[in-house]
Amino acid sequence: MTTPDVIVIGGGLHGCSTALHLARRGIQVLVIEKDHVGRHASGVNAGGVRRLGRHPAEIPLSVASMELWHAIRDLVDDDCGFESHGQVKVAETEAELETLRRRVEEVRTLGFTHEELIGQDELRDLVPATSPHCVGAIVCRHDGAALPFRTTLAFKRKAESLGARFIEGIRVTGLRRAAGHWHVETTDGAHEAPRIVNTAGAWAHQVAAQLGEPVPLEVIAPMLMISAPMAPFLKPVLGATGRPLSFKQFINGTVLIGGGHRGRPDPETNWTDLDFAALAISARTVWDLFPVMRGAQIVRAWAGIEARMPDDIPVIGPSRTSENVWHAFGFSAHGFQLGPVVGAIIAELIATDRTNLPIAPFDIARFDRPTSL
Repeated sequence: MTTPDVIVIGGGLHGCSTALHLARRGIQVLVIEKDHVGRHASGVNAGGVRRLGRHPAEIPLSVASMELWHAIRDLVDDDCGFESHGQVKVAETEAELETLRRRVEEVRTLGFTHEELIGQDELRDLVPATSPHCVGAIVCRHDGAALPFRTTLAFKRKAESLGARFIEGIRVTGLRRAAGHWHVETTDGAHEAPRIVNTAGAWAHQVAAQLGEPVPLEVIAPMLMISAPMAPFLKPVLGATGRPLSFKQFINGTVLIGGGHRGRPDPETNWTDLDFAALAISARTVWDLFPVMRGAQIVRAWAGIEARMPDDIPVIGPSRTSENVWHAFGFSAHGFQLGPVVGAIIAELIATDRTNLPIAPFDIARFDRPTSL
């Protein structure tokens, strides 16, 4: 079998996107996934496609990625369930509205205009189901949501159609470099390539540690729950300013509730335990903000395993200890929207050793500086 040019470790959305963009450049790529593609964070997240509320360092990447989302069918031959009805973050008090006002001013100072402050009347027009006590919001009118598992599989299928190979159900157990190639040991034999990419999600720190650059990655399990179908009442994706919330209604009437409350993950067994007391807090938030939900029936809840960095922004870019290695991990429960552009960035770095997008804030060297091997 032909030796690939690149081995990607991890078959989540960022791994599949990297494989696709490499394949589009004619670069032979092999993706190794320890479970199955989309098994963890990429397949079970809330599906938010948002620029709204991004960390300032992420805004340029998020804006670039949104352009790809609005042409997603051209990229992967599938619309990925993407709908662009906007994202809204509501303020329940005048103090929260002032916080949002400052946020919009900050974003504009950075040269971006996608976040817009709206008052109570316009909020009512946009989201009539919002509780009367809400006083305003910020809105990104061209943001939206997509279907995570469908999206990840669409990237995989398109990458495969362009020659990328995927091996699922085997775990990477070791890395070593010899004669200009990386030898990737797995539970089912060894593979080799001159370059590797670490998109291993909640397990990416294990790969980084083998390269001599340990990182303070925290494994988290954000929880979600979904209701039985209800009559249509909501098109935008909703969030709140003073308490965690991600809230949207699907075309079949079911309502997804998330927003940051976490369960307990066990990354060694792929198991997550739900925290029902925290789920009750999410339910209470929805009760307060959307009276229409007070008769809703919750039918299912779950948690995915994700990676969080201490500063809540990812690691994107080259290894600082090892030649021909790149990282893309630690998206801290908000990496779904960035998936299309991050794959393009990594492919560009591999092919040209540069990118026009500002990725310096995501350098792995921002953590404790490693000792080169």
